[in-house]
Amino acid sequence: MGFVGLSGVGTILHSVESGIGDRAGRKHNGTAVERPAGVADAPTPFIDARALIGCRHRLHLDAAHPGALHGVTEDPGVRQRREAATAHRLRVRDALIAADPAGWVVIDPTLRAAERAEATMQACAAGVQHIWGGLLPQEPETGRRGGSEILLRDHDRGGDIPGIVGNHKGTDPRKPQPADFHPTTSNPYHWNPKPDRHRKLRQQPRDQQRLAHLYRMLQRHGMASPALVGGVIGYHFDCILVHDLGPVLADYDQRYADRVAVVRGELPTIPSKVPECRQCPWWTRSIEGPSCEGWLIEHRDVSLVAPGSRADVLRRHGVQTIDELAEWAGDDPDDWQHGPFDEAVVTARAWIAGAPLVRRVEPIRVQRADVEVDVDLESFQEYGAYLWGTLLDGVYRPFVTWDPLPTEDEGRSFGEFWTWLMTIRAEAAARGKTFAAYCYSRTAEDKWLYESARRFAGRPGVPTVDQVRAFVDGPEWVDMFQAVSDQFICPNGKGLKKIAPVAGFAWRDAEAGGEASMSWYRLAVGYEGDPDMSQRTRLLEYNEDDVRATQVLREWMSNRADLEVPGLADFGRRTIAS
Repeated sequence: MGFVGLSGVGTILHSVESGIGDRAGRKHNGTAVERPAGVADAPTPFIDARALIGCRHRLHLDAAHPGALHGVTEDPGVRQRREAATAHRLRVRDALIAADPAGWVVIDPTLRAAERAEATMQACAAGVQHIWGGLLPQEPETGRRGGSEILLRDHDRGGDIPGIVGNHKGTDPRKPQPADFHPTTSNPYHWNPKPDRHRKLRQQPRDQQRLAHLYRMLQRHGMASPALVGGVIGYHFDCILVHDLGPVLADYDQRYADRVAVVRGELPTIPSKVPECRQCPWWTRSIEGPSCEGWLIEHRDVSLVAPGSRADVLRRHGVQTIDELAEWAGDDPDDWQHGPFDEAVVTARAWIAGAPLVRRVEPIRVQRADVEVDVDLESFQEYGAYLWGTLLDGVYRPFVTWDPLPTEDEGRSFGEFWTWLMTIRAEAAARGKTFAAYCYSRTAEDKWLYESARRFAGRPGVPTVDQVRAFVDGPEWVDMFQAVSDQFICPNGKGLKKIAPVAGFAWRDAEAGGEASMSWYRLAVGYEGDPDMSQRTRLLEYNEDDVRATQVLREWMSNRADLEVPGLADFGRRTIAS
């Protein structure tokens, strides 16, 4: 089998008799297809699976005001992730096709949508083994639209299995061990799903919702495999994670009916603070009265201090505002699963009082050492960690590669960083002094310590995974984020950019932040042109400020926080256990 419109890769697939019924999808292959519950007869705006995860109010605003964001600059972090995902899908496509050129049909992405859908349906009807870039026909009755990177023919049961490619992880490695559940995986080049004792599952609801969406679309045409599974190829492209869609479909149907009703204007929505707000263009733009941020502040909405699912729980108990939460006097909600409920109440009272922090304990304690090193890394998406910044005795030392990631030179800079850090540690021990290395929110540092040790094993200075584990699990690796979380309630968030200013620290760059640094990095290494040396300086200063912020925070917590931060007793709520 050849390729559909993929220039220079294969031949052109000739027209195939489809026999798949009418384009409206009322009946296909003799099978009547029921309309999902909650979806009316009238045509509706089309939505794809991306609408199933995320903010309902944003979905409403996008649908009700489609031209309002014309000309608005896209958030650079969002753009970079989209571009990285596209590049990853192309790499996967090229590798899969190179391994079996005769086994694939590729739908030409330059065709009009209707032509792509027709070509996809023809290839499915012909029983093609593998289809790349399939687009399924839009459904005027249900409002569904969508496409699948991979459609895999199920020769045992008939129909097709949807497969998607994501630029994120679906699994993590683990040592084989007995467990109640092992994820099902398949070789990416040969479909052979079976339980995998070497992996543990990462929850990615968006993947399951998208697969359910595609399954319903295939089902509408009588082309869905009765196996009721779908597959995901993740960032590492080392397996296909196989999802059982049976348990997902009921939730999908309910969620889809809700989202379709939102875009039709049949269900009202209001702003509510969620993580998505950080990069949403509607956050500061007025269209139906105040912006989302302005509306939330004006209404003193409870999601400002209890964002995301916390606010959903509180609203179920009649709590709409910060003031109502602050006045809570009854028993804790029985469905609250977000830590001590007392903390939520104190957070509301602190917000009203304008207190950026509240002490949970007295006195505030921070692990200190004779020799203290602050550490902060900079990474670029999932490509690697290009900069390990350190601070010792007031001197900033960066270990960096400016070769565009991915690069083998990353192993050189990491090996130099690790060697330097372990040398400082050993010299302290030899002098009879204590040693500690500090970071803020160790998740990223731990991840890239382990990843770098695996990827660059055997190179000069690079530790083994066991050596990394011994260090990060030991008492000399100190997470300041944990120290903050354990001892403070933080109404405005726990990020370093929120906490360090309370201790008196300010970043030199007003735009400093993880998302912005991604754009700076692309310019610094010359992904789109000549390297910009000024952006390298900007990244080094940003990284230096991060390690200095950690040092300032530690010293403030050791010396002044007890005097400057109010305690729980100041807000009249029963004590929270430390």
